[in-house]
Amino acid sequence: MQGANDVETYLRHLAVERGLARNTVASYRRDLAIYAAWLEAEGFVGPAAVGEQDLSRFIRFLGGERVPPLASSSVARIISTVRGLHRFLADEGVIETDVSRELRPPKLPMRLPKAISVEDVEALLVAARGEDVVDLRDTALLEVLYATGARVSEAIGLNVDDLVDGDVVRLFGKGGKQRIVPLGSYARAALEAYLVRARPMLSVRGSATPALFLGVRGRRMSRQTAWEVIRDAADRAGLTGPVSPHTLRHSFATHLLEGGADVRVVQELLGHSSVATTQIYTLVTADTLREMYTSAHPRAR
Repeated sequence: MQGANDVETYLRHLAVERGLARNTVASYRRDLAIYAAWLEAEGFVGPAAVGEQDLSRFIRFLGGERVPPLASSSVARIISTVRGLHRFLADEGVIETDVSRELRPPKLPMRLPKAISVEDVEALLVAARGEDVVDLRDTALLEVLYATGARVSEAIGLNVDDLVDGDVVRLFGKGGKQRIVPLGSYARAALEAYLVRARPMLSVRGSATPALFLGVRGRRMSRQTAWEVIRDAADRAGLTGPVSPHTLRHSFATHLLEGGADVRVVQELLGHSSVATTQIYTLVTADTLREMYTSAHPRAR
């Protein structure tokens, strides 16, 4: 089948010329295997024989006729992959026209970020406290995540030198974009305790590293360890529902907006390139206000 050769050529392009990671290329391969199987079942010799209406039928197949049908997010991802394949084949002159150009994936429902209350954040932070080196490290990590709204990758990527003048931290976001975020008094105190009483004891267990947060073997803390720190603290605090590093980031943004912070300030603190991304959090606070109004106003219901 000519389509199989086209797919392999495209995957080599992704791996070699675009330098995509192995796991990413593997994800593309899985998506295109679904497309190739559909083409074969429908009697197409390859992407060159497909028209716009055929691709619309493919979308309907993914979301309804396929067993089991795929979620809208999975359909959107596969359609994006198929569009990339057709665009590549058109650019290479393998096919005359990119019939996928006008193809639009199903609209995904808006997913509002999940935040926890200020009281739950405080319970989480209290649950992590202790006097041994790991407790001091975990408390500092959680305080920094909530104080700065950092992504977990940004937090574990911190070096000691990224603490500027003791009261701000230099974070490196997506694409290496740098931003400066203030540290509150609780985070500063937790960091000082960790740096003085815990990090030196952890650092001697491994080779020299500039990393701020260290694992028990003296190396830079991993993402998995950071997740475990939060999950364990949530369990000890008795919090129900999933709590992740991103939960603290969502809570950071939501609590700032509830406290009256300007959305553009929150945008800068989160490192969002577009204010529209940050404005999603205003919907969360509006929902909270609506619930409070409904429960409190005598003529609201």
